[in-house]
Amino acid sequence: MNKFRNISIALGLLLAAWACGHRQPDTSLADKEIIPVVIMPLVSKDTAQSVSATGTFTTDDETVLSFKNGGAIQQIQVKEGDAFKRGQLLASLEPTEINTAVKQSQLALEKAERDYKRARQLYLDSVATKEQMENAQTALELAKQDAERAAYNLGHTGIRAAFDGYVLQRPANAGQIVGPGTPVLVVSGTGRSGWLLKVGVGDRQWAAIQVGDGATVTSDAIGKPIQAEVYRKSEGIDPQSGTFTIYLKLKLAEAPLPTLASGMFGKAEIRLASKQGAWLIPYEALLDGDAGSGYVFVTDDGKMARRVPVQVGGIQKDHIMITRGLEHAQSLIVSGSPYLRDGSAITVK
Repeated sequence: MNKFRNISIALGLLLAAWACGHRQPDTSLADKEIIPVVIMPLVSKDTAQSVSATGTFTTDDETVLSFKNGGAIQQIQVKEGDAFKRGQLLASLEPTEINTAVKQSQLALEKAERDYKRARQLYLDSVATKEQMENAQTALELAKQDAERAAYNLGHTGIRAAFDGYVLQRPANAGQIVGPGTPVLVVSGTGRSGWLLKVGVGDRQWAAIQVGDGATVTSDAIGKPIQAEVYRKSEGIDPQSGTFTIYLKLKLAEAPLPTLASGMFGKAEIRLASKQGAWLIPYEALLDGDAGSGYVFVTDDGKMARRVPVQVGGIQKDHIMITRGLEHAQSLIVSGSPYLRDGSAITVK
């Protein structure tokens, strides 16, 4: 048995030695393809993008005038395009109904005063109770408040100009029955607060635009570009246009342009002041670009390629602007990318 066991051990050693002598060499590294590429260093740049928008000219003090109380319009003193002065009477209501309400309130006040005096005297004579006297006093106070309200309404039967300006629209006419708050005149005080260009933008543009951003405004009526700045942003969407409103205030060194009128069409190029890091790369370096995204290959050591997803911020004349994804990359592979995979071995040409 020992003899056979020794023979088995000897055969095992011979087979192991043979296997070691005939082991295939590791060719995984030798056979791995090394792809020649061209690279470029990545340098982040501050880029200030712009937003193009269109809209109409208006003024900051454009105002819709209406009556506080409803009624029949007695007269409207101005027409569209007419100029007016501060304090001038622009429109008035037929006062008969309001005058009647004033007289009724005065009569009710006089009666409440008599009732209170009578109740107070009866209370002093121990004929009326204290509660009766207090009720009469409360009725007197209510009558005074009604009289004050009627007098106030009487003072608002007419619309007077609060500033110098001119009439943009006159949506109502004399004899028309209007309710409280119904637009009667649309006026503007041109030159008092300056001109504005009212434009509509999308939600992403609205979020990028900040108050104080510069802009250039053009119009066929003006004939020359005018500098402006973002003056105000709306805090809600316009239900009619489905856009957000941006107001651009024109920077006019002189008096308002005589050729400019409210409602005229204008264009604006808004320059975004908030800068962001971006990289300008050649077209051929971007792969599988779709809906603002894609991927590129980068290298940190010049020996291995790394696949990186990126976000496309815009397409320019000679380059593509990447706004995210290359923050930690050293060099971009600009030639040879179609043959690469993540982790491919490379050699820099």
